[in-house]
Amino acid sequence: MVSDEKGLPDSFDPATGKNIKWVAELGTQSYATPIVASGRVFIGTNNEKPRDPRQQGDRGVLMCLDEKDGHLVWQLVVPKLSADEHDPYLDWPQAGMASAPTVEGNRVYTLTNRGEVVCLDLLGMANGNDGPYKDEAKHLAPRGMPPIEPGPKDADIIWLTDLVSQAGIHTHDQVHGSILIDGDLLYVNSCNGVDNTHRVIRSPDAPSLVVLDKKTGRIVARDDQRIGPNIFHCTWSSPALGEVNGRRLIFFGGDDGICYAFDALKALPPAGEVAKLHNVWKFDCDPTAPKQDIHKYVGNRKQSPSVIMGMPVFDHGRIYVTCGGDLWWGKRQGWIKCIDPGKTGDVTQSALLWLYPLSKDTCATPAVYDGMVFATDCGGMVHCVDAQTGKPIWTQKISGGEIWASTLVADGKVYVGTRRGEFVVLAASREKKVLSTIDLGEGIAGTATAANGTLYVATMGHLYAVAKK
Repeated sequence: MVSDEKGLPDSFDPATGKNIKWVAELGTQSYATPIVASGRVFIGTNNEKPRDPRQQGDRGVLMCLDEKDGHLVWQLVVPKLSADEHDPYLDWPQAGMASAPTVEGNRVYTLTNRGEVVCLDLLGMANGNDGPYKDEAKHLAPRGMPPIEPGPKDADIIWLTDLVSQAGIHTHDQVHGSILIDGDLLYVNSCNGVDNTHRVIRSPDAPSLVVLDKKTGRIVARDDQRIGPNIFHCTWSSPALGEVNGRRLIFFGGDDGICYAFDALKALPPAGEVAKLHNVWKFDCDPTAPKQDIHKYVGNRKQSPSVIMGMPVFDHGRIYVTCGGDLWWGKRQGWIKCIDPGKTGDVTQSALLWLYPLSKDTCATPAVYDGMVFATDCGGMVHCVDAQTGKPIWTQKISGGEIWASTLVADGKVYVGTRRGEFVVLAASREKKVLSTIDLGEGIAGTATAANGTLYVATMGHLYAVAKK
């Protein structure tokens, strides 16, 4: 959520072309954050504007674009899981692919809309079909349809791990997560969730956090906290890593409203063994919320359990986490909480350093910069909070409706978009200052990205590359 890029613009205008480097057309719904690496830009979207005439109908799509001009290099096209199982809640219609990939070297790791973890070749099929995975033709086609032979503009899957069949998860609405790389290990939130009634956990014993071998995709570890039965909606919070007093910890926000810390694995377990992650501490972000029969509170906007949707942020020896009622089914309350990560056990009563109430529920990750915490909520508010004390510095109400996106802090500015299509630039300072407001005409759900002097802003239907001219 914080970038060290410099020289970024504080305004732009698609209508006049001011500071617009290029614009790429996406589908009609794009919830993902753009990721830039090795001359490529990756963005998830849907297939309502097909780039491949052989691929018609609803699909999840990960586009790989050229960083220089935005032209399509290749795409990963994935049939909808909901179409196979006739349950729209497994893979919400037209929601596309919502996860932001993690790129390392010539490998791209991401979660697909089918609950799969895939390792992709950065170059796509242009340099041939590298193994060991060779079933791209079958994977490209919906169940029961003839295989679609991949071409040079299709993704090359190196390996694939299906969390539905191999970890026993039950997907819900849409798969969303950002994969954490630690050496040869991948830490992945499983996206296990409720069923179509929103009141039943079909896979209570499935893990919420899984660990994979980066080279093969083998599942090597999982959490052992029995989070499953207490999932209120779906597991959408991504894991983070930090070192506390010489101890490397994985921080994870559960959909039970509890922030967990696990010891990072020191090595791959032996072949065939699935290790259990050792829990170091857990912090209940809403200890007074209902803990029994929680799904009877579905739809209760005044009283419900809390969830964690954003990623816990580790900075200067502290954890900053947003939590609160579920966006669709919970209470309209939210908080930023600051936690001391150096304790052990159940630290709910002992590790809270401060809490700051938000104006509404939230699904954003906080950005911590220069002694300030920037966070958004679904009431359309941007908050600037003192990172040391939790005292408010300023708030800014954005008139363009609710905010799902997290803030990006870069070049002394705070960038954020709203669901109604307003993109706002504020000064990243203790003095509140709105630098510009741009009406992009389409909703914004993902966070902006800065790379190589360029700001990337994704709306529902377009990706803007913005740079000073």
